[in-house]
Amino acid sequence: MTFEIKYHNNKYSSLVHRSDLNEHTLIFDVEGALLRSSSVFPYFMLVAFEAGGLLRAIVLLLSYPFVCLVGDEMGVKIMIMISFFGIKTESFRVGRAVLPKFLLEDVGSEIFEEVIHRGGKKVGLSKLPLVMVESFLREYLEIDFVVGRELKVFHGYFMGLVEERKNVHALELVHEGKGSCSDMIGISGCHNKGLDHEDFFSRCKEVYMVPEADKKSWQKLATEKYPKPLIFHDGRLAFRPTPAATLAILMWLPCAFVLSWLRIITAISLPFSISTPLLTLSGLRLTCTRPKYTNRPNRPKGHLYVCNHRTLLDPLYISFVLRIEHLVAVTYSLSRMSEILAPIKTVRLTRNRNEDARMMNELLRQGDLVVCPEGTTCREPYLLRFSPLFSEMCDEIVPVAIDSHVSMFHGTTAGGLKCLDPVFFMMNPSPLYSVQFLETVSPSIATCSNARFDVANHVQTQIGNALHFECTKLTRKDKYLILAGNEGIVSTTRNSTN
Repeated sequence: MTFEIKYHNNKYSSLVHRSDLNEHTLIFDVEGALLRSSSVFPYFMLVAFEAGGLLRAIVLLLSYPFVCLVGDEMGVKIMIMISFFGIKTESFRVGRAVLPKFLLEDVGSEIFEEVIHRGGKKVGLSKLPLVMVESFLREYLEIDFVVGRELKVFHGYFMGLVEERKNVHALELVHEGKGSCSDMIGISGCHNKGLDHEDFFSRCKEVYMVPEADKKSWQKLATEKYPKPLIFHDGRLAFRPTPAATLAILMWLPCAFVLSWLRIITAISLPFSISTPLLTLSGLRLTCTRPKYTNRPNRPKGHLYVCNHRTLLDPLYISFVLRIEHLVAVTYSLSRMSEILAPIKTVRLTRNRNEDARMMNELLRQGDLVVCPEGTTCREPYLLRFSPLFSEMCDEIVPVAIDSHVSMFHGTTAGGLKCLDPVFFMMNPSPLYSVQFLETVSPSIATCSNARFDVANHVQTQIGNALHFECTKLTRKDKYLILAGNEGIVSTTRNSTN
């Protein structure tokens, strides 16, 4: 049985004023009617670089002119082949850990808030492989059904080929899904012809079009309007890898590698009084507010600095600001290379509460100590739960609010090589660090039986207010389950995660 697609004369904007959208099933074209940009090249570049490596990314960039010449459908298949061929299915996490951030930043606020989000059942149709868009649509935009390309797999590896399957089963799921939404309304891009979308739009009572001119005026969806907040994401690239941006970054890489190691060698080999101005001249930027106290009183113990965790360099920047070369950093885990490169002393915690408390007390008697009680880094403006261990160490705690910004590469990773974290951070042309020393906190502020938890929560709140970050109860385990599929704990014979 065949159906004729009945395209509505009005544009999608006429749906804004309808009050019955929650009674309908909305079927929309992801690339043509949800995302502001219709180009899918950046998402394949993220897959190629993050899952396949630098060489695969270069091959994809070189193929881009040919992709543009062969047409949309064949071009997508070529990019699928280059990006996915030989990638192990079990370890592929780019679709869940990397792509959602970039896709969310491309969602049009006007179409999502005023139309799609108000629908009853919502069905997203994409010409991208399902493994690239399913997590973004289901988990972050709360789309009920996602239809994308299925990829062929051979012995656990992607073949880079598309399964030629009909959409009959997907159509049945749409009709049998949750709710009792009546007529289906389609929202399509003007030039989209991907993945037999006609099978779906032919069942729609009405099909509304989204002109390219309208998409250019869309604003991106604000982060606070995400149905589910994006707290964790992974990957090294901090920019949207369009063809022009990718070409620029590849030209920058040789200089970036040399600059990174020059910065690292300078920080390791020279005293602070000499290395600090040299690092500033190299492009490193630091803004800080120094602690209010100037004279260091005679104390039985050193100062305990408690900071949130943005990168592995947090303790080092605190040391630079204080000009204390003998500052000791305690970490929950650290790669061996990071320990070697660190210009200050680092000590690993054992995750045994009594043993760690004894060790930290001993270190405080020897001098100043800095600890990151979140236990792992977080890139977004959120604070993870603070471990209360530090709250029992001394009678005065100095909270330190830290933030960092990069333009090209992230200096943290959950699923990549952690030993390269400092190298990637230093490869940015002009990375920015912000360090704020806050009012000291006394553990005596808490009087109940859960005093140590109250102190930890108070310090977390104080840092969150200073940075305008949101405090959460999420932990290191939550982060690694989302991004890496494990609990963030590995054998001591392998590189530790952070």
